[in-house]
Amino acid sequence: MSFQPIIGQGGYAGWKLLSRTSGMQTAMVARDPVIMRDNDHFRQEINGVETADDLISDYRLLRTALSAFGLEADQNNRAFLRKVLESDLNDSSSLANRLGDKRYRAFAEAFGFGKNGTRAADLADMVTRRHVEAELESRVGTQDGNLRLAMNAKRELAALGSSSASDKTRWYSILGSTPLLKVVQGALGLGTSFGKLPIDRQVEEMALRTRKLLGSDSPSVFADGANVEKLISRFLIRADAVTGAQSNYNAALILLRN
Repeated sequence: MSFQPIIGQGGYAGWKLLSRTSGMQTAMVARDPVIMRDNDHFRQEINGVETADDLISDYRLLRTALSAFGLEADQNNRAFLRKVLESDLNDSSSLANRLGDKRYRAFAEAFGFGKNGTRAADLADMVTRRHVEAELESRVGTQDGNLRLAMNAKRELAALGSSSASDKTRWYSILGSTPLLKVVQGALGLGTSFGKLPIDRQVEEMALRTRKLLGSDSPSVFADGANVEKLISRFLIRADAVTGAQSNYNAALILLRN
């Protein structure tokens, strides 16, 4: 039986438990025989991969690569993935650059199949490490979806905070990532009507509320781990409150019906 993450009762308390034991739990997933075989296969075969077609034609290799970038749902979209991987990243009109979800651009950039592209020097280490992390997140998600969102947000927000892209581009990246947006929107208390606002107005609102919470309206604030932790904590505490209220409501209904 594969290792199942330990998260207690989930929610914010589960997040604190995960934070204390993440190293141990990540190591347990890394020792899973299936994950070990996936990573060994990637390390053995990646040096022989010279084109996007080489990657796409190897099911296990592609699955591991997509997992590392959170794109495993696209496993069967091979024509689409080929276009992403072969995108000219210096051309703003290329597919990888036009997609709102910037995980696709990061995927294409790492493998370097596009025009004048260069493969990441640490590609094998990066993909196999991220594959383990993604698997832990996936297993956590089967028990508590909000914790999976929080784990993803911790990684993605730190990367955004350190990015050299403009503030507006980074806010757009958050809007373009459904998992990340759920955390930021929930933490900042942006209701369902938020998504109906014009895009530029959404950026302004996120920036305004981030300044109120963290003291700056720039995504650079997420380079500080303490700020990311504060945002995630607010997301989970708010989610716990909603879940608790819903549970009390359901209990009241049961009592009324009996």
